[in-house]
Amino acid sequence: MAYRGFLPAVLFGLTTILVVALSFSLIVSLVLTFTSLTEQSVSWLITVVAFVTMFIGGMISGGKAKEKGWIAGAVTALLFSLLTFLIQYLGYNNSFTSEQYMYHGGYIVAAAIGGIIGVNLSSNK
Repeated sequence: MAYRGFLPAVLFGLTTILVVALSFSLIVSLVLTFTSLTEQSVSWLITVVAFVTMFIGGMISGGKAKEKGWIAGAVTALLFSLLTFLIQYLGYNNSFTSEQYMYHGGYIVAAAIGGIIGVNLSSNK
């Protein structure tokens, strides 16, 4: 069994989430700058992409971990949520609102499901 380790798998999934999220943020900011669209008009798209990104990050971490994918995915999203909280709290002196807690709870669930699928899609040879 080619077990690569739990922590590298989680960090690889977290890196994937950050790269996709930052790339999408750049694209959305350029679209909002150069078109007449507003943040309210693309808010649903942003939410959908956030959940899909968490799912993909969980799937990658579960696939790399080769076992216990739901834990790998959940830990990946939990680290993302912790990073987001620290940036928001230490950088902007704001704590999470109840709406943000619900979103991040959903992120953890989406990444855990992605982790389950990632383990099942990875080759167990």
